[in-house]
Amino acid sequence: MIGPAWLRRVTGAHPRLLDATLATLVGGTGLLPLLFGRWPDGVRPSGADAVAAAAAFLLLLARRRAPLPVLALAVLGEVAFVVLASYPSRVLKIAALIAVYTVARTVRRRIALIAVSGTALSLYAVITYATDSATGPEAGAVFAWTGMFAAVGGTVRTWRDYVAAMEERALRAEASKEEEARRRVAEERLRIARELHDVIAHHIALITIQAGVAGHFLRGRPDQAEVALGHIRDAGRTVLDELGPLLHVLRQSGDESDETQPTEPVPGLSRLGGLLESLTAAGLSVRHRQSGHPRPLPTAIDLAAYRVVQEGLTNAHKHGAAAEASLLVDYGPDVLRIRITNPLHSDPYPASAATGTGHGLTGMRERTHAVGGSLHAGVDDDGRFRLAVHLPLPTAGPPADTRTSDGSGTALRANTAEGRQG
Repeated sequence: MIGPAWLRRVTGAHPRLLDATLATLVGGTGLLPLLFGRWPDGVRPSGADAVAAAAAFLLLLARRRAPLPVLALAVLGEVAFVVLASYPSRVLKIAALIAVYTVARTVRRRIALIAVSGTALSLYAVITYATDSATGPEAGAVFAWTGMFAAVGGTVRTWRDYVAAMEERALRAEASKEEEARRRVAEERLRIARELHDVIAHHIALITIQAGVAGHFLRGRPDQAEVALGHIRDAGRTVLDELGPLLHVLRQSGDESDETQPTEPVPGLSRLGGLLESLTAAGLSVRHRQSGHPRPLPTAIDLAAYRVVQEGLTNAHKHGAAAEASLLVDYGPDVLRIRITNPLHSDPYPASAATGTGHGLTGMRERTHAVGGSLHAGVDDDGRFRLAVHLPLPTAGPPADTRTSDGSGTALRANTAEGRQG
């Protein structure tokens, strides 16, 4: 919109003040010839000029509320003035042109075009009647002035529509940005909660079990109690090490160029041996079988697989009938299969573990679904609880022969008789 910023603010905040000022200027202009006794072209004013000035003042006050009726009344007033005074009224013509601007700015375009065209023809007819000339300069100027006021009104209308569209687009973009930010925050909170659960639940379970072992052997076999305390210390250190990257993410200001970001690799199946050793120390006997051709995995798949094994074996240790479980890791051509089984108590297995209402199983299911995999958990026909996870893999070469080993071809028992103590 053209004009000083302060004028735009005032007119936007007080439109009625603008209408009153404009009406006063036009009406006052119509009254000035009565004070000086003649118009600038030498025509002497009459009482009709005072009536025309008052009519123009009232019409311009109402131009925003009823633009089409105001335009029609201004044109009819001009016609009546010519019939009564035999010359056109300047103030009514100015009021009609201002009404043309208002109609072009506020009324639908097709209706505005019809109204503006009718006004131009009506004023042309009035001027022709008053001057007895259809080709005089005043008659031709009617079309120029009407077209100019209509063009200005149309331009202002287009500009305001553009500004309104840009503001609406900005509001939609801001709302979309806020919604996206909320979604990302929710996803990050879920990811951090899942990581905290997987890290803490596993190692706290080991710490709890080893604390019981240490308490059992503290008086009679202090050497065994010292071993258990060592396992507690190792599990606590592991918790701190794995919590470090998460705490760094929570503390950082968002500058991705920060050189202090952690460089520790994301846990994956390459650390499976250390996980099994910690479970061995906690008293869980794990029969680990590996099948297929091991190969580097995508980071997301590798992390999901590690966390699933960690949580599944921890649950087997906490809820199983005996301190034993079976683990199968099968590297297929296009899918990684993980299966964990463990015996159940004589009582029914807890509903949360079998149906997925517990946080652990829910977290495992969310992890597998996040990378496009699937998870199935339930009780087998032989009464053992079974957790089966399928994770998609990039296509690999032909699989190797099945091995029941720790990678060297020998059967692996992740625990011995001493590992079952406590």
